[in-house]
Amino acid sequence: MAEKALGIKQKLGFGIFDLGGNMFFTLMAFWALAYLTNTVGMSPAWAGMAVMVGKIWDAITDPAMGYISDRTLSRWGRRRVYLLFGALPMMLSMVFFFSAPAYLPSSLHILWAIGALMLLNTAATVIGVPYSSLTPDLTSDYHEQSSLNGYRFGCAVFGTLAGAGAVEPLVQLFARPGSPSPMLDPRGFSFMGLILGGVMMIVTLITFFGTREKKVYTREELPKEGFFATFGGVFKNRPFMILLGTYALHMAGISFLTTILAFYTRDVLGREDITTFALIFLLLTAMVFIPVSVLVSKKIGKRRTYQICFAILSSACALIFFFGHRLPDIRIFYAIMVYAGIGVGFSYVAPFAMVPDVIEYEALKTGERKEGAYYGIWTFTSKLGTALAVFFAGLILDLGGYVSQTGEMITQGASVVNAIRLVVGPIPMVILLGAMLSIQFYPLDKERYPVS
Repeated sequence: MAEKALGIKQKLGFGIFDLGGNMFFTLMAFWALAYLTNTVGMSPAWAGMAVMVGKIWDAITDPAMGYISDRTLSRWGRRRVYLLFGALPMMLSMVFFFSAPAYLPSSLHILWAIGALMLLNTAATVIGVPYSSLTPDLTSDYHEQSSLNGYRFGCAVFGTLAGAGAVEPLVQLFARPGSPSPMLDPRGFSFMGLILGGVMMIVTLITFFGTREKKVYTREELPKEGFFATFGGVFKNRPFMILLGTYALHMAGISFLTTILAFYTRDVLGREDITTFALIFLLLTAMVFIPVSVLVSKKIGKRRTYQICFAILSSACALIFFFGHRLPDIRIFYAIMVYAGIGVGFSYVAPFAMVPDVIEYEALKTGERKEGAYYGIWTFTSKLGTALAVFFAGLILDLGGYVSQTGEMITQGASVVNAIRLVVGPIPMVILLGAMLSIQFYPLDKERYPVS
């Protein structure tokens, strides 16, 4: 008997979490390094180190959270309970990170930054990993899972737009009157963290109340394996490992771009005022092409759809590197952002629609379902790739001689401009091409697949 299709209300209830989740991801990806460098006053290398340590901690806690949620029994199910009790801590940790204590000596800012990022990323893990693991607990139908993720990433694009487009207006709105550069003002960032943290809390609670897990588990039905045995089985799943490696490269390549874009528009193009517009052009295009990618996936498969994303994004990196700083009209740069947005749109649904396939592949062979373990390793690896990318981006800026801009704008030297161009061009281009090659070996690109 076919499984009953999910209603629009439950799909929207599920998807809206990622409005907040991707708002958080985008906010941190585009602004964390710039905030620590130019508002808090840390060097790019130390700021990159703080972000890396926070992300590595985040990556370590993800598998642990997956293991815990797989074995949770509550009146609200295995996953949703963490959304209920994690929403408020998520908001409070956002406020804490974006309210850097001015009274600390500069030598202690690195310790504060690491501690604040570890706290913030732990709060994100407590709600994020159970949420990602929720997909198979809502439906096991192949096409319904793709549809569910379509709703999720449709909401994710709106969250990405908010994370990219709301930061600058909010910081400027709450900056101290008369500030020479509002985007360097600590008070503006503090209020921004409060408002966007509040949004995250609200959408997390909406997902808790708007979804229902399809099965109530008993203790006898929960996984019995120990921690290391559980994750050892995950690493034996060859299709998952191919997909995992590809996604790690995907996230590393994207992270080089997102981390450095604010530096590129300000210090290479000399147009700090276009940062938000460039992001909006990129992400609005992505929003349009998410449903297009779902249609394309049904025609040519998830693997080839994912490869289209890498082909477009890597060529966009080449265009920015070779031509971005030489363009006579800024509208041509916006056109490159639109082109890159097509690739971003094709990157949303495919990988997350493939993860349930590799989970089902193992379940058919072993009879066991370990969604939390899979999604824990998934986020661990992607965040590790992101952490290393941000660290090396900050290190390259530091080696180029970048001067932190606390309070007023500083014109950077030619070596800094070349360092920024390197981080936004050849480095992510090579990484994304590697991802396109890696996913070619993924074997489960069809609805029914062998279990032998």
